[in-house]
Amino acid sequence: MPKLRGEAFWRETLRSAHYVVAPMVDQSELAWRLLSRRHGAELCYTPMLHAQVFLRDANYRRENLYGEACPEDRPLIVQFCANDPEVFVQAALLAQDYCDAIDLNLGCPQMIAKRGHYGAFLQEEWDLLQRMILLANEKLSVPITCKIRVFPEIDKTVKYAQMLEKAGCQLLTVHGRTKEQKGPLAGVASWEHIQAVRKAVSIPVFANGNIQCLSDVEECIRKTGVHGVMSAEGNLHNPALFEGRNPLVWEMAEEYLEIVQKYPCPLSYVRAHLFKLWHHTLQVYQQLREELAKVKTLEGIVDVNRELKLRCQEEIANQKEGEKPKEGLPFFHWICQPYIRPGPKERCKENGASGTEKGVRGKRALEEEEDGNSELLSKNKQKKKLRNPNKSFDPSLKPKYAKCDQCGNPKGNKCVFNMCRGCCKKRAFKETADCPGHGLLFKTKYEKSLSWQSSQRVIQNPEISRRGDVDVGETAVLKEAGDS
Repeated sequence: MPKLRGEAFWRETLRSAHYVVAPMVDQSELAWRLLSRRHGAELCYTPMLHAQVFLRDANYRRENLYGEACPEDRPLIVQFCANDPEVFVQAALLAQDYCDAIDLNLGCPQMIAKRGHYGAFLQEEWDLLQRMILLANEKLSVPITCKIRVFPEIDKTVKYAQMLEKAGCQLLTVHGRTKEQKGPLAGVASWEHIQAVRKAVSIPVFANGNIQCLSDVEECIRKTGVHGVMSAEGNLHNPALFEGRNPLVWEMAEEYLEIVQKYPCPLSYVRAHLFKLWHHTLQVYQQLREELAKVKTLEGIVDVNRELKLRCQEEIANQKEGEKPKEGLPFFHWICQPYIRPGPKERCKENGASGTEKGVRGKRALEEEEDGNSELLSKNKQKKKLRNPNKSFDPSLKPKYAKCDQCGNPKGNKCVFNMCRGCCKKRAFKETADCPGHGLLFKTKYEKSLSWQSSQRVIQNPEISRRGDVDVGETAVLKEAGDS
């Protein structure tokens, strides 16, 4: 049976899916996909999988795709990051029997993608992408799809999409942000770019970006004309988003934890999901936030979830008539609702920086705020703060280190050469010298080896030891010199 393409693939294989859960690293695992499907999601993606690791590591394949069979988890698209056509296709061949399509990630904007040279950092390498998609389209029994970010220019974005379609891409997901728009500097996704792509290609298009509730989904479809809409953060904060409901947080959390009991996943995934679901409540009950961060077992997470539920129920019981949500929230904090990121300009104002300054500087200012208000710290620093409440991120309090004479890294306090260990090791080896401060004893070991060699010669030639005019060590050295 020939594989379906384009519109036919979307209609028949994907069952005309309009509501799509995005591929999210460590967050769109099987348990979360099943929860989302129960509450309106019609299509799900796996987390982004690394093609090279998937190809070589059987455990990685089993943990991420080859686990327990789950017929309810379809239709399903497996997403890979890759930058080599052969590796990508070989990994996809191992996955194709477990899914309905293979997606190539061309949208990840994170630093790890830059270092690994994949995701959005391939968007300028059109020849490479053409080869990857052409080969996959030829070899795979399932369709190939792509998820991209846009260029600042609409025309270039359209040409990019048309190139992918021509190479063999059968469905395109367009995230309406550039690769520079991420984290605190994400800003608003451009539906104008998405609309232009939709009009320029004949394959189905999904939109991604600005989706926080069902009305956003409907508005996006109306304005852009796309076939479906993908949600990431909106789905994490409210798994019932596609149902148009805002349920009680503990209802979603308890249902998710029940699914995890049947389809286990790493504890870090579970903890991250509860941090998203309980995001607004954990701003109120900071102590329970710390407990959730430190708990080491699934049972412990269940206990924290139960305590959060009891606190909220007690708050509801004591609620005064006509009382309204605090902190400008649309609903009370125990109800599933979106987390709206401040825009880049708002971030800059918060940090005392001009909105015209470069985004990187605004982000750096955010991370270097005094730790009096942990909400202004980056997420990683907030986690460190939870583990060590006395930790300070004030640059003025950081210890000052003397620098290595060679490379500028911190030097060893007792280094005889005033260098870091790496530079010291190179110099000590070259000069056959010792540096007790770094524990490098090249000279001492060399002298010991000479002494050992001379003692071996004495054992082999007893007459050497009877020569009183020259000591043993000197004899060995002189003999070596003579031999050379």
